[in-house]
Amino acid sequence: MTYKSSVLFVCIHNAGRSQMAAGFLRHLAGDRVEVRSAGTAPGTQVNPSAVEAMAELGIDISNALPNKLTDEAVKGSDYVITMGCGDACPFFPGKTYLDWPLDDPAGKGVEAVRPIRDRIGELVTALVAEIDAK
Repeated sequence: MTYKSSVLFVCIHNAGRSQMAAGFLRHLAGDRVEVRSAGTAPGTQVNPSAVEAMAELGIDISNALPNKLTDEAVKGSDYVITMGCGDACPFFPGKTYLDWPLDDPAGKGVEAVRPIRDRIGELVTALVAEIDAK
């Protein structure tokens, strides 16, 4: 059996940035990578503007639900990618930590979310290339 890398995307509410990143990674890597997302203070639903922006690219995140960040999720991931949660994210040795500085799409319309979505797409594409190179 081939080893499958695992990636955890973390933002505050797990409603926008981390959900879009998880959607991109599932879309680009398929089942080659295990995808998780979580928030330090999860919201009640995924940001409708993020859902709409991703749908424009044919990626459906409408059924995603915000999850609470747990130590187990971090321990079970090879890559932990934070997006604005700062010191609230637990640190465990042996993980690859990346921080992606991205604007928070909370409360913004789809027009304002598109550039955030596009930047996340670029970052996830580069991440897939890095994972595939290993």
